[in-house]
Amino acid sequence: MKKEEIPQDNGALNKLTKEVVYVTDDSGKYSTDLSTGWEVKTKALDVAWQEIEQRIREAKEKVLRDEASPILYFMELRLMDIGIVAAYTGFWKWTIKKHLKAGVFRKLPDGKLKKYADAFNVTVDQLKTMNVHE
Repeated sequence: MKKEEIPQDNGALNKLTKEVVYVTDDSGKYSTDLSTGWEVKTKALDVAWQEIEQRIREAKEKVLRDEASPILYFMELRLMDIGIVAAYTGFWKWTIKKHLKAGVFRKLPDGKLKKYADAFNVTVDQLKTMNVHE
């Protein structure tokens, strides 16, 4: 792509960051320049975020129906999987899977809840109630 062809569309992240792209100059040599966004990429990101927001809503509904523990909600909210949560908490993956059950979660001692709360960057009370202000 030539320098004058760099897309400068208003993207979802253009107020936060710019993307480095490779371009060719007048002599055909490669260099880098900044792009504020590209409409196609913005639309793809919008679709991805809509799916993430849907997963967060579904996780919250499962917790409210007592089908899962708040850990599921915070995993979705923080874009984490069991492996990442295991790395942050030090719990085995199978232990986290067990803690995803509402009944098991309710019996967890405060020390274990604190590890989860720290991993999700919330308080223990916020972990239990899913009452966070983002």
